[in-house]
Amino acid sequence: MPILNREPSKDTEDGDGLPKLPLPKLQDTLDTYLRCMKHLLTEEQFNKTQKIVTQFGAPGGVGELLQSKLTERREKKANWVYDYWLNDMYLSNRLALPVNSSPAMVFPQQNFRAPMDSLRFAAHLISGVLEYKTLLDARALPVDYARGQLAGTPLCMEQYYRLFASYRLPGSERDTLVAQESTVMPEPEHIIVACKNQFFVLDVVINFRRLNERDLLTQLQKIVKMADSEEECLPSIGLLTSDGRTEWAEARSVLMRESTNRDSLDMIERCLCLVCLDEASGSLLSDTTRATLMLHGGGATKNGGNRWYDKPMQFVVGADGCCGVVCEHSPFEGIVLVQCTEYLLKYMIGSPSKLVRAASVSELPAPRRLRWKCTPEILKLVSSSCDKLERSVFSLDTRVHQEVRKGLTLCYGRLVSTYESASIRRFCQGRVDNIRSATPEALAFVKAMNDGKLSLSMLQGAINAQTKYTVMAITGMAIDNHLLGLREIAHEMKLEKPEIFRDEAYLISNQFILSTSQVPTTVEMFCCYGPVVPNGYGTCYNPQSDHIIFSVSSFHKSPQTCSAEFVKCLVQGLQDMRDLCEKCNHGSNSAEQRNGQKLEVHTQTKTQKRAPDLTKSQHTVPQVLVKSPERANMDAQTQTSSKGMNLKERN
Repeated sequence: MPILNREPSKDTEDGDGLPKLPLPKLQDTLDTYLRCMKHLLTEEQFNKTQKIVTQFGAPGGVGELLQSKLTERREKKANWVYDYWLNDMYLSNRLALPVNSSPAMVFPQQNFRAPMDSLRFAAHLISGVLEYKTLLDARALPVDYARGQLAGTPLCMEQYYRLFASYRLPGSERDTLVAQESTVMPEPEHIIVACKNQFFVLDVVINFRRLNERDLLTQLQKIVKMADSEEECLPSIGLLTSDGRTEWAEARSVLMRESTNRDSLDMIERCLCLVCLDEASGSLLSDTTRATLMLHGGGATKNGGNRWYDKPMQFVVGADGCCGVVCEHSPFEGIVLVQCTEYLLKYMIGSPSKLVRAASVSELPAPRRLRWKCTPEILKLVSSSCDKLERSVFSLDTRVHQEVRKGLTLCYGRLVSTYESASIRRFCQGRVDNIRSATPEALAFVKAMNDGKLSLSMLQGAINAQTKYTVMAITGMAIDNHLLGLREIAHEMKLEKPEIFRDEAYLISNQFILSTSQVPTTVEMFCCYGPVVPNGYGTCYNPQSDHIIFSVSSFHKSPQTCSAEFVKCLVQGLQDMRDLCEKCNHGSNSAEQRNGQKLEVHTQTKTQKRAPDLTKSQHTVPQVLVKSPERANMDAQTQTSSKGMNLKERN
């Protein structure tokens, strides 16, 4: 299977007529970098950084040399940053995929009254997947167009074609994103069904005909019966994929020594997707619980071994109605995951289940159980992976909160480096860049609010500053990808790492304590993911017409974070801003009635309304009703992001 990130062309545009990603001017990026970092550093740190940056950007200096090499690279590549970005964001990251990298989409809670109900749901879902795959194979998906800021621009569609045709292969130092190679006479397409930590091959095309939904259900019933056979039960090999990437690569090498294991690995790596038939977790299924179960399966004691995390799409169908999809993030962004899952859910709602047997295949061959030849060495590796996953399960602190519309209390009294994903799909092979939303204007507004000096103009200033940076990011002019390119081209040239990238400020700038993403949906579901640094928060939000869903995560093992406290401050911040807007609007209307003039309100009276205590229950989702104006749909096209390794990883 070839490497996926190959170049489609060397021309200025790709086959769909999309322009190449621009390369910002060096001085513009350096100036913006200093502006972004000044208020996040001490005065001493900033003075040192300013000197280093000035020296880096001096005429005839190393910065100009690296910029010229990037310019040459842009001429030769379809997208000058794609390879650098993919490796830095994902493939070189050695952390385990569950929690640290792989996001999950949580479907609406299903009401399965009998075991057969969950299998019917799974068969219907698979049928939808095959319909969607038909559109992909025909390249018949309609082109996405940007909305909100700079609306109407066509977007790159390449990520969609990796949904069911790619695989993340573990490596000792760096993973490889690979794609299946089509041939004139391809093998029958298949999916892998995971059931009770066992893996089964379900051919969805037999004798050149696609299985109908009735046949799919029949095959799923056979698989469940086969999984119940205790005599044939094999170790939970899937746990190996939940380990750190280097550890999994080493374990995979051990597995590959046996031909039986090689055959099983090959079938998994070439499948369209996984369907994970989970057992009931035994937990009260709040939104928070369902989110955590999607992220890690509940660990080895529940469904944590009923997964294969290297595969981009794992559809989870729980016997207790806990359903969703876990995705390996390197092939595509959150908006692509949303579009696919929304198609599937709408298909299942709009297309009644078709369980009348058709004459497509008269006799179905039984699904095949994947076999593993397990030596004591492999069993020891599985046990080690199991222990690590259990620690990850116990450490994750997740809260899912619905704020019914009506979002500024500083939780820790300081601003930190923040990652907010912005799509750059306007360009050939575009993925994302970072909106640096921790702006000086945001800091000024929050300080004023905490000092009791309510000012709508300062709120508007913070909004304008973030909007301006958003437009920079989506038009390819943000700083993070550019700085990454300069760093990596220096490495390729075998130069000593420039001081700007060894400076403490650069490490701080990439220590994303707050990793945020907007993942809006048009059907009832929500996205969640883990923090990207040990002392950070992962915050995914889903704005709807009358409420916003926030999925907040952190690690219990960090004494610096607490998801419940973060949600509490988030709620208070939303309420404070609501009160500010209402007060200013009321004051403005009153003044206009008196003398036709608008009034800006500055008051020393701080709102005392407090948010409810969210720490009392681990399993109840707080419902706070707050009203707010209709949201502005900005085209950050934000999505899930795994950016921001710890300092050791980044350096």
